[in-house]
Amino acid sequence: MLTNIYVCLAVAVFLALFSGKLMKKIHLPNVTGYLLIGLLAGPYCLNIMPEEIMHTLSFIPTVALGFIALSIGAEFKLSYLKKVGKAPVIIAIMEGLFAILVVDAALILTRHDVRFSLMLGAIASATAPAATLMVVRQYKAKGPVTSTLLPVVAIDDAVALMGFGISVAIAKVLANPNASVTSALIDPTVEIVGALIAGALFGVVYAYLVKIFTGRGNRMSVTFAMVFVCLGICEMFHLSSLLGCMAMSAVFVNLSDQYETVFALTDRITPPLFMLFFFLSGAELNISVLSSVGFIGLIYIVFRVVGKVLGAYAGAKVSKAAPVVQKYLGFTLIPQAGVAIGLASTSLTIVPEYGAQIQTVILCGTVIYEIIGPLVTKMALKKAGEIQ
Repeated sequence: MLTNIYVCLAVAVFLALFSGKLMKKIHLPNVTGYLLIGLLAGPYCLNIMPEEIMHTLSFIPTVALGFIALSIGAEFKLSYLKKVGKAPVIIAIMEGLFAILVVDAALILTRHDVRFSLMLGAIASATAPAATLMVVRQYKAKGPVTSTLLPVVAIDDAVALMGFGISVAIAKVLANPNASVTSALIDPTVEIVGALIAGALFGVVYAYLVKIFTGRGNRMSVTFAMVFVCLGICEMFHLSSLLGCMAMSAVFVNLSDQYETVFALTDRITPPLFMLFFFLSGAELNISVLSSVGFIGLIYIVFRVVGKVLGAYAGAKVSKAAPVVQKYLGFTLIPQAGVAIGLASTSLTIVPEYGAQIQTVILCGTVIYEIIGPLVTKMALKKAGEIQ
């Protein structure tokens, strides 16, 4: 067991590097290796990285997600959105909605409590963008599926929050017929709208600062400062930091003609951060929960994927996306992590009698989705002809 934080960081980076080499030899995504080696080194397996160290390093995943959101937000350049059209928005709404409805239906038809089913189904919509983005970057995937995937993943967070808010409102009304549906919908609406407004304002500031500071080092420093301030303000006011950083990036790329230069610099310095993020994410996975989820966990894990795949196909069909998008996009939306775990924690206050069970199912799903998700994403993009 290591106790020095700097030695722990060094060990984490070296283990992640070696796991990446191993994954390349067996033709698996690097991110799968980072997660697996983190799982082995974490407090629930070999305990090389003890729980107190994990707690101290908990800021790293937050910062990494901020930079991941920054990368995804860059896909919202207006000229690009005009080219891809309305397809990403329609697909994101339908894949999120189908995931919720399919899991809800599967649980209710197997005679589970309606409020419990609504809460668990609502969380099914959330998708983790980090693992998907890492696979796209590693293999330099290009094509219609990849072009549609990145904005879909960006919009997915907002869809998940709204879906959860609606499900919470219905669950509260079922528990108390006198409860106000409107008040239950206010919180997720404020979280989304507030994050978008804050992010947009920061995007304007970001573009202005990049004009003033022209050196590469200075622009890199500005980028870090803007991500930090956006994360901090969103946390202070209980807004979605992912949406905030995405909005900041989206406004920045549409205001600044230097965005390509700035993000090229960012891409050079963030790999160690992302590596640590996935290593620590793997270390936090408690594999012992796998034995305790039973039939409910199986329903959730299977039918969430069914809902995502069917929803993405339906959305792509309705929006007249390319046949290859209709066929393969849904399989790239499997990973699930931070947002889902956060929503599961929120369910403790809404359905306290089921909160612990919901958390266990979501943690189990996270373990499975985070390990198999990147592999399935790679396979789908390869079948689509977008990975050489």
